[in-house]
Amino acid sequence: MLNIFGSIAKGATAFAAASLVAGGLSAASAQDTIKVGVLHSLSGTMAISETTLKDTVLFLIDEQNKKGGVLGKKLEAVVVDPASNWPLFAEKARELIAQEKVAVVFGCWTSVSRKSVLPVFKELNSILFYPVQYEGEESERNVFYTGAAPNQQAIPAVDYLMSEDGGSVKRWVLAGTDYVYPQTTNKILQAYLKSKGVADEDIMINYTPFGHSDWQTIVSDIKKFGSAGKKTAVVSTINGDANVPFYKELSNQGVKATDIPVVAFSVGEEELAGIDTKDLVGHLAAWNYFQSVDDPANAEFIKSWQAFTKNDKRVTNDPMEATVIGFNMWVKAVEKAGTVDVDKVIDTLPGTEVANLTGGTSKMLPNHHLTKPVLIGEIKADGQFDVVWETEDLVPGDAWTDFLPGSKELEADWVDLKCGNYNTETKKCGAAS
Repeated sequence: MLNIFGSIAKGATAFAAASLVAGGLSAASAQDTIKVGVLHSLSGTMAISETTLKDTVLFLIDEQNKKGGVLGKKLEAVVVDPASNWPLFAEKARELIAQEKVAVVFGCWTSVSRKSVLPVFKELNSILFYPVQYEGEESERNVFYTGAAPNQQAIPAVDYLMSEDGGSVKRWVLAGTDYVYPQTTNKILQAYLKSKGVADEDIMINYTPFGHSDWQTIVSDIKKFGSAGKKTAVVSTINGDANVPFYKELSNQGVKATDIPVVAFSVGEEELAGIDTKDLVGHLAAWNYFQSVDDPANAEFIKSWQAFTKNDKRVTNDPMEATVIGFNMWVKAVEKAGTVDVDKVIDTLPGTEVANLTGGTSKMLPNHHLTKPVLIGEIKADGQFDVVWETEDLVPGDAWTDFLPGSKELEADWVDLKCGNYNTETKKCGAAS
């Protein structure tokens, strides 16, 4: 998935010089270190979102090295720049694994970049921690998905809006950018809404290209769709800088959050940090973490992060927390296995539990997805979120949705079944592409 607004958050380039190596380690000492690959775009379209995750990994390595490293060795970051170029992700992944001999890679943002590197990680047998919410419909042995699956973001958001607290919404606009994450997520949501008795005429679906700027007609259509006497909401998988004119046009046409609320899956603190939020106030976002969560662990993390970045305005966001969880799980699994051997670490990771930043713990499941809380936040004028709803319990990530034919009968289990797409009806592995 993709989520950029086109304006770089303050301090995003504070660590350009530190990007090459963490902890001041020299090449001469490389044999005494454990190399950690960082595969995030530092230039191009995705730099605004991914640079922060690069900085997050450097921060985590710095913190871990202060504790003595891992297995008695310091960690060394090897940072590459795939430059928002999807094929280049695969080339840079190969460079990290085959040439740099990294023990693990933290990286990718968009689903297309993840899909690009999958063959490389399988061929060379390395580990990728993927920290961003995505469309699901995947479980690979070499990948650990620490962002949300659709049942940990999209479906709970719809459940909230359907509830009395969420406004008892009856009509739905599924608005997205025209690529795989919105398309698949909306396909799942459409099936889910129909399973809840929502009629076809109460579902409006619209896709726009990246960078779409002329929203006048579309917002007019949304406004008309919402005037049928039934409470209407927009479920937004609109990505990138198209969000800015979209919300502005809603405001221009007098569409208020109290009238037709928008719940977004790709708008977070990082994106709000550099823009005027007056047109977004009152609208919603669904994530598994918000910076505004009141918890001692979160407060300590924010304090340490801002000290590391030397910027007390630097925000945190959901993909950062997912990176933190994945990094700490990898460290814990390596220490338990007593080695960075890929096969042994992969086998050790399922069942690993670490603290999250919302006051609980997250567990790695046999399907290589996490248990996570789901939160709905209301956008405030300062670019932060007021948490208005959250799940009572942790939600286990579903690799395969229960709401699409060809998926609902599939199960991912790398512990007992040793398969990412086991068909529970035919009792065979490899039942889906």
